[in-house]
Amino acid sequence: MATLPRGHGPLLSDPSANALRAALREKSRALVDKQMSVAEAVRRFIHDGDYFASGGFGTNRIPTAVCHEVLRQGRRGLRFAGHTATHDFQLMCAGNLPGREPLLAAVDAAYIVGLEARGLSPNARRVMESGTVQSCEWSNYALAVRLQAAAMGVPFLPMRSMLGTDTFQYSAAATAQCPFTKEIVALVPALSPDVAAIHVHEADRFGNCRLRGTTVADLDLARASKRVIITCERIIDTEEIRSAPHLTAIPYLCVDAVCHVPYGSYPANMPGDYFTDEAHLKEWMSAEKDVDTFRLFLDRLIFGVPDFAGYLEASGGLARMPELRRQELLS
Repeated sequence: MATLPRGHGPLLSDPSANALRAALREKSRALVDKQMSVAEAVRRFIHDGDYFASGGFGTNRIPTAVCHEVLRQGRRGLRFAGHTATHDFQLMCAGNLPGREPLLAAVDAAYIVGLEARGLSPNARRVMESGTVQSCEWSNYALAVRLQAAAMGVPFLPMRSMLGTDTFQYSAAATAQCPFTKEIVALVPALSPDVAAIHVHEADRFGNCRLRGTTVADLDLARASKRVIITCERIIDTEEIRSAPHLTAIPYLCVDAVCHVPYGSYPANMPGDYFTDEAHLKEWMSAEKDVDTFRLFLDRLIFGVPDFAGYLEASGGLARMPELRRQELLS
């Protein structure tokens, strides 16, 4: 299949299916207890320079606690999958304040900077407009297909999305003529993150996971990533998992760490459990307008507390949770 014109964007990760297979061969399939704190999981599995992917979509089911700990531990030079990334991208950009060695080095961008109807993150906008973060553009669907390719064990997949658009021009995709129909298709490279963090409703101690609501690309993300950190609202017994195996969305063999983090998506939404804390997200947006104010905000809520439970207390999220639960049940 001869390739035709290509996009001009940088390829930020290795699409080799063999490289991913080599990494996964080293992963144990044994049923071992993987429970640990978020701090330990980040320390063991997220390294400077890694390609990091955050699960969830928009402000739904994002792994907020892991993003906080990445900030708290001072990770540097991460590449990031911006697959409708809202508050999680906002948190990554919080590590790029002036005077700090930047947390974020590059992003595959489908949807970043915006927090949907809430407007644009002032700090994320400053970071991206500074020119210090390398970026490559994709559609949301293209990033999902890239993860699907990696999960399938192939180096690329064909699709129609992005053809004839400026997004294609700024992507790292290629075009080719289909050998069967002679039609022109876009070819997108597999995306195999070094590490992914995914927040779920329930998991057992081995890493078998259940979740509710939209999954978007998370099932492929878990299979496409070299290392996977799971945070969960609840730890359940393995016998319960085995009693209804069809409910297991992510199997234990994909998972490296299981962290019990109640309300771990806050201030984002956890389908069926709690609604988005719109008032607190508004606080974030307001604090970001001024760099010095934002530094104090981060010192109070992230760097000045030991863990995510401390953040819930300091932000008032724990006190607001009954109302957020009520709103979710009514929505």
